[in-house]
Amino acid sequence: TIEVREEYADALFRIEKYNELNILFYFDRSEDYELRTVTRSGEVRGVFACCTPRRPSMIGLTTVKLLGVDGNILTVTGLDALNNTPVLDIKPVISRL
Repeated sequence: TIEVREEYADALFRIEKYNELNILFYFDRSEDYELRTVTRSGEVRGVFACCTPRRPSMIGLTTVKLLGVDGNILTVTGLDALNNTPVLDIKPVISRL
C-alpha cells in the first residue's frame, strides 16, 4: 500500500480511472554508489543501465498496477520499494497510441 499524507488526499481524486501509476520515490536507505555495478544476473553495467537503488540521484521510479483506493490509501501491486520509503510523486500511466 501507499499512504498519501492527509493534506494531499484530495490530489487522488479520480485516480481510480487509471490502471497503472508511475511512482517516484526517494532511496532514503541507500548508501553510496558506483558508476558501474554488477547486476543480479552477474553482468557489469553502468548505473544508468540498470535498476540498482545505489544511484547518484537517489530517485527511484517504478510502475505499479492500481488495485484500489480507500481515502488516502492506494492498494497497488508491483511496488519496487521498501516499507516506509518516501514517495515523491505519483503520476498516472497514460498510453500514447
